[in-house]
Parts: sequence; C-alpha cells; structure tokens
Amino acid sequence: MSGRAALLLFANAARSNRVLVASVVTIMLLAVVAIVGPLLSPHSHITTNLDARLLAPTLSSWHLFGTDDLGRDLFVRTLAGAQVTLLVAIVASAVSLLIGVTYGAVAGFFGGAVDAVMMRLVDVLYALPFTFFVILLMVVFERSLLLVFIAIGAVNWLDMARIVRGQTLSLKEREFVQAARLIGVSRLAIVLRHITPNLLGTVIVYVTLTIPQAILMESFLSFLGLGVQEPDASLGTLVNAGAGHMEQASWMLLAPATLLALILFCFNFLGDGLRDLTDPRKQK
Repeated sequence: MSGRAALLLFANAARSNRVLVASVVTIMLLAVVAIVGPLLSPHSHITTNLDARLLAPTLSSWHLFGTDDLGRDLFVRTLAGAQVTLLVAIVASAVSLLIGVTYGAVAGFFGGAVDAVMMRLVDVLYALPFTFFVILLMVVFERSLLLVFIAIGAVNWLDMARIVRGQTLSLKEREFVQAARLIGVSRLAIVLRHITPNLLGTVIVYVTLTIPQAILMESFLSFLGLGVQEPDASLGTLVNAGAGHMEQASWMLLAPATLLALILFCFNFLGDGLRDLTDPRKQK
C-alpha cells in the first residue's frame, strides 16, 4: 500500500469509525486545553502558597482542581503535566520514525551479514533492563526532561525496527523493487524512495500503538522519582504525590490519574481504529 493510498483509506474509512474520530478530537482538545489553560489561569504551576494548602476544588478562587500540600494550583499543574505527557508522545513517535524505520529498512533490505549484525545489536539492547539503563543515565548525567526523552527513545524504537525489518523483507521481493534494481537505481535510493513510502500504513498504525507505552514509561519513571523533577510536574509525579495524600486530599490523585487514563484510552482507541482500517479481513 502506497503512502497516498493509506492516507486516503484512513480518511474515507474514519468517517464510519466514530471511536477513532472521537479519540482524535479528544486528543486535539486536550492538547489545546493543556497549552492554553495555564495561560488563562491566574496561578502558576510552581508558585507555592502555604496559606492555601490542600484546598478542595472550588470555583470561587479559581482552584478548579484544588491545591496540593504546598498550596500550588492543581489545575495548572495537571495541565503542565499533560504538556509533558503529550510531548513524550510526540518525541517517542519522532524517535521511532527516525531511528526505527531507517534501521529496520536498512537491515531488511541489505540482509545477510548486515541484517544479522544489526538485529543482534537490537537483541542486546532488548536484554538491558530498562530501569537499570535509566538509573545509569541519571547517575552519569544530570537529571533533566531531555534525558528522560533520550532514555525512552533509546528503547522505544526497537520494536519499530523489528516490525519494519519484517515488512521490508517482504517488500524487497516485490516487482517494483526488482524493476528499480534492473534500471540501476542505487540501494539507498530504493530504500528511501520505494521501500520506506510503502511502509507508511504499517508505521502509522504501530506508532499510535506504541505511544501509550512511551507515556507509561515516562509516568513510571516520574512516579519513581527518576523523571521530571520538582518544581516541574508530570502526570506521573502528580499521581505519586496524590497517592501520599489520598485519604485527606483525594483530589490530588483524582485529577491527574483521570487525565492520564483519558489520554491513554484515547491513544489506545486511536491505534485500534487505525489497525482495523488496515486489516484486509475487516475491509471486506
């Protein structure tokens, strides 16, 4: 399936898939609210106010989600955490596309010893415990949001590389690739111009399915204290803080946990919908 055909298929079939459309609309609305919301609020996500500690959600003081144990507005902090979560989704997708597609396409197309060496390297990276790898990065380098993205990206492209390699092994035997070889097109040009564009349908579906995994990785790291550091916020750090005050301030856990679950559900439904659109059995 060519890239243009895949996009046309998605556009036409999405009209009959209400869950897919609802997921896309919800993700877009969440992104807009996460960006615009903190700008409209009179509160800052890092400013403390000990006189306003653990306030329940109220409209009178613009504390829509209440305040935390340091008097910071949870509405703004939750939206700031959503910004980090959505940014992780974008970065994880970009890394998977850039590294995973290129790596898998090259390994699958060249085959032989090149394929064997490249895929053994992937197996070695798979064998490394993710948490140990992140802790090692945190010890060697200074903790930062960029380092979290690097840690997630360092493992998130591995599955993409394997999927793309398998697809490439099938595509390189197709007639149009054989024709390109006969007319003297270079191997690199074949990979870039003929193999990669025809992987678009599979790649789009798989990226949407791996986004929730990347989001959970970031939330897990932040929950353990290895991710985003105070006074900045992510949904993982907010859930961690809310768990410690669940009895006396349940809103500290409810708001970020609900938003995190909503984001994960939307991306999962999006991935499932796109997978259904590309399933030949369901197209029939």
